[in-house]
Amino acid sequence: MQKDGMPLQNRVTPFGEIVASDARGTLMGNRGCLHDEHRTLSGRRWTTRAWLSCRLSFKGRRRQLMRPGYYTELFFLDEATALAAGHRPCAECRREAFRRFVDGWAAGAGRTGERVRAADMDRALQAERIERGRGKITFDAPLAGLPDGVMFARGGVAFLKWKDMARPWSVDGYGDPIPLGSDAIVTVLTPRPIVEAIRAGYRPDVHSSSAP
Repeated sequence: MQKDGMPLQNRVTPFGEIVASDARGTLMGNRGCLHDEHRTLSGRRWTTRAWLSCRLSFKGRRRQLMRPGYYTELFFLDEATALAAGHRPCAECRREAFRRFVDGWAAGAGRTGERVRAADMDRALQAERIERGRGKITFDAPLAGLPDGVMFARGGVAFLKWKDMARPWSVDGYGDPIPLGSDAIVTVLTPRPIVEAIRAGYRPDVHSSSAP
């Protein structure tokens, strides 16, 4: 994933930022076409409300990265990172995860058994993940009340709450757990509807570096 010997700007952080990195990640995704003919990102950071997270390979399909006029391939350390940035599972290549996510979304919204459309989730997520002119939407909450799989920030650093521990995030993986008091108030990066879907039972895939 390099351009003229330099890494492409296509790696997404839990803050929703798109940075340059050699690290590949475990999931791919997109927000529409964000690059020009030189494979350089424009000032836009989305052209569609459907922010997806996809498998790295699917049915043998091969893509030329940042092909002019096509969507910009983005990469994530893991699903927890993708969800924190506001990307939901793709309904095609991640069909099983998408169905589980829909079930979690419906349960978290008190709509168990109701039909939930992808377009409805995308519309709701767009209102909860970014505010025009101000960037990513976050909210403060007690750490103890957050379910495993949610990401939060303290002191400008992103953390994963996993197995009741806080693991610092990096493009290469998670660091050693850092103790934070159960009464700590943290800035939650994962959008509210996704937090509720996780709380209702959706379990995101997490990078292997999160293991003890």
